[in-house]
Amino acid sequence: MELTPRKREILRRVVEEFVSTGQPVGSKSLVDRAQLTTSASTVRAELAELEALGLLTHPHTSAGRVPTESGYRVYTEDLVESIDGKPGPMTVDLTAMRNELDAALQSATETLSQATRLLALVSAPSLEAATVRHVEVLVLQPRIVVVVLITSTGSVTKRLIETEEAVDPGLANWAREYLNERVTGVGLGTSLLRRQFEDSQLSLRERAFLEILRPAFVDMPEEAGTRLYVGGAAGLLGEARAEELDACHRLLDLLERRASVLDLLSDALDPRRPVVRVGPEIEGAELHDVSYVAASYGLANRQLGAVGLLGPLRMDYETAIRSVRTAAFELSRLVQDVYEEA
Repeated sequence: MELTPRKREILRRVVEEFVSTGQPVGSKSLVDRAQLTTSASTVRAELAELEALGLLTHPHTSAGRVPTESGYRVYTEDLVESIDGKPGPMTVDLTAMRNELDAALQSATETLSQATRLLALVSAPSLEAATVRHVEVLVLQPRIVVVVLITSTGSVTKRLIETEEAVDPGLANWAREYLNERVTGVGLGTSLLRRQFEDSQLSLRERAFLEILRPAFVDMPEEAGTRLYVGGAAGLLGEARAEELDACHRLLDLLERRASVLDLLSDALDPRRPVVRVGPEIEGAELHDVSYVAASYGLANRQLGAVGLLGPLRMDYETAIRSVRTAAFELSRLVQDVYEEA
């Protein structure tokens, strides 16, 4: 929307004053508290025009103005454009957790929610995006083998496999050595990994045993899908005003639909900049009066996950945008180290 610089400045002041106080903003308040150099009469005229454009509204005739969803949208578009430079450091050193990616993601979630008092969401890289770090093949009972798979993200999966005949411990030990030599550093779910189970130079006995172990590497369990970390639900409700409680409860209801949340995190993320979604832009009318701020993290050529904040329209957008940028930047540094070391 094309607005004059003065209209954009007044809209910004109205949004920030309303976010700070929760009270409708009048022309006198803008001139006095926001220290505008424009006269009160000029400000009143500009407020009326912004209202006519659908960017502001007022609860009743004598009240000041409050931003509409469209007003917040214009404001956040300008804000995203104006925030640049390298993000500041997080209050928690995630690099100390390079071998425990799950712990780092949980820590990032908690740090985000504490810094913003909003609902923080962080999606983890799917297990298929990881590489193999170490394999163990153990004979628990004569006909039961356990395959332990440790990935580059620090995740550990265990698969119990029952065989038709007793397993030779020497064959199990050979399989462990062979797999650690051939699949360490190879991505899960890749054709390269699958080919390691089909080497024509292996004996029929060796290939038959590898075929028994193969599901532990190529058939990921259901829980190996994208994991979601959530923090700040209690803080969100604690900070909400009475008129915002309904929107906050709708957010908590959304969390029960994990697939919807993951779709929200991955939808239309721009790897170059944070994304802000306001009201029905998120998920139709169901989530009106709600805003979403997010940024993606990952490797130079691949997005691995996203960091997001959900809350009422009246949120501190600058803090939210800076927070997700910082978290995404730090997580990108972390996963780059993790995946390069694998």
